Amino acid sequence: MTRPMKRSVHTLAALATLALAACDPQAGPSGGAPASTGEAAPSPSAEARRPATTSKPTLGPTAGPDKAGLAAAPPAAPPPAAIPAPPDVAAPPADAKKSASGLAWKVLEPGKGKEHPGLEDKVTVHYTGWTTDGKMFDSTSAHTPPEPTSFPVGGVIKGWTEGLQLMSKGEKRRFWIPANLAYGEKATRPGAPTGMLVFDVELLDFKSPPAPPPVPADVKAPPKTATKTASGLAYRVLAKGKGTEHPKATSRVTVHYTGWTLDGKMFDSSVVRDEPATFALNQVIKGWTEGVQQMVQGEKVRFWIPAELAYGDKPARPGVPAGMLVFDIELLAIQ
Repeated sequence: MTRPMKRSVHTLAALATLALAACDPQAGPSGGAPASTGEAAPSPSAEARRPATTSKPTLGPTAGPDKAGLAAAPPAAPPPAAIPAPPDVAAPPADAKKSASGLAWKVLEPGKGKEHPGLEDKVTVHYTGWTTDGKMFDSTSAHTPPEPTSFPVGGVIKGWTEGLQLMSKGEKRRFWIPANLAYGEKATRPGAPTGMLVFDVELLDFKSPPAPPPVPADVKAPPKTATKTASGLAYRVLAKGKGTEHPKATSRVTVHYTGWTLDGKMFDSSVVRDEPATFALNQVIKGWTEGVQQMVQGEKVRFWIPAELAYGDKPARPGVPAGMLVFDIELLAIQ
C-alpha cells in the first residue's frame, strides 16, 4: 500500500536510504543502499511519505545499498475493496477545526493519554483516503486482512505531518487536506490523487527513533589492524558471526548499517530508521558487493570504502557522499 509520501527521496538520510528507495505517493517510503553503479538508488523519501497502496518502504544508503532501487518489486497485491466515503467527504463540516495552514479535522474517536508523536517519531496507523468526489484511492483497512503501515512523521505529505502531531495513541480523526498540503492541484506523477484529499486516520502506536550510533574513533582512516584487499577496500571485524556461509555476489541479504564520511558526518542509517535493509549484492556499490561477501550471518564489520568503490570523488548525483566512506554493517540474514 502506499502512504501519503512526500514525493521525493528521503534524502541522504538515508543516503543509503536514498539509494534504496524513493518514496512516492503511490508507493511506500523507500530507503537506500549503495547502488552498484556508484550512483545512489532510490531511497525512502520523506517527500513522498504516504499512505501508499502497494509498496513498502525501501532501504539503503544512498551512499550505501539502495532499498527501493535495489529490491525487486513485491508481487502486486489484490486491489482493496472500496470503503464508502463519509457523508461529509466533499468539504469540512461547520464543526470541523482548522489550522492556520488550511488543514481541517474532526475527532471521530478520542485517544488515550496526552502524548503526541514528534516529527522524528515513527507511527503505525490505519487509514483510508478519498478524493472529494467520494472515490477511495487508498486504504490499509480495505485489505484482507487489514494491514497497518508504519513510517516517520516527517516523511509524508505536509498535511499528514501536521495532523499526526495533533493526535494521541488510539485516536481516530478525519482530515481534510488541501491540495497544497497534499499532492497539488495537478498531479506530477501518474495515479497520484489531486486536489483536496480526505483521510480517516487511526493512530495505533508511535515511538521515538533509536539514537544515532556514535561516530567511530577510527572514522578518518583505517587503522593498522584493518585488513585490506587488492581493490583497496579495508575492514575490521567488530563482532564475530556464526557459521561459515558467506553470501555470493547475487545473494539477497538483510543488514543493519550506518554510513559516515571521513569527517564523522552520518549520511544514512538503517539503525536510526529502525528498519533493516534487504537488497541484492549485485545492486549496490562495489565496496558493498565485495565487502559483504566476506561476512557470515550475525557478523558486524566496519568498512572503509575508497571513492572508486563507492560514489566517486565527484558524484554526478546531487547529495550523494563523495570520497572514501565508512560503513558499519551487521549481516542479519542471507537469502
